[in-house]
Amino acid sequence: MKNVTNSALHCNRQSFAPQPLFYCSIILICFLFSGCKKQDTKDPVSKLESTNAKKSDAELMNFYSGLSRQTTWELQQARAATAKYRNIDNAIKDGYADIAVDVEGMGHHFMKTSIVDEKFDTREPEILVYNRNTDGTQKLVAVEYAVPLIYQKPEGFTGSDDVWNGTSGFPFWLLHAWVWAYNPDGVFKWTNPLVHLH
Repeated sequence: MKNVTNSALHCNRQSFAPQPLFYCSIILICFLFSGCKKQDTKDPVSKLESTNAKKSDAELMNFYSGLSRQTTWELQQARAATAKYRNIDNAIKDGYADIAVDVEGMGHHFMKTSIVDEKFDTREPEILVYNRNTDGTQKLVAVEYAVPLIYQKPEGFTGSDDVWNGTSGFPFWLLHAWVWAYNPDGVFKWTNPLVHLH
């Protein structure tokens, strides 16, 4: 009887021994296949956003070629901070108002007077510059910084590439940064030959 019991136990151990390994293998295989399946069925919107982000990065490098990494980073900060203003309604809600300054090679200027002071902040431009499309919609093309002339000319962006203008006829030190439209003359140039008033 003792031999039969030992024999049965031995037999049971052998039949159950491979089961944990078997089940672990099955679970691992299911996990791997489900992971592959999820990767293949990626949300089309996510794919589009990823593609747009890569395109946007390439666009930025085109806009800022030849500038230092620090200056490029600061321009990217300006662009990121004003992304919501591509919709002009958001700019108006946040206090930007049309100041009736419409200039060929620049565009239509919207100013937020409540933030005009002696401080320069790349992420908080005092002026947004729009160009009207042929269908009448406004497209954000540049940001502009305005510091009253009663203050010293601001340091501005890192390096010496930015060009502050204190002789524009307005009582401000002014600086354009073409962060939303390519300017073949340079990101800090006063006017953009590709921008035409409509």
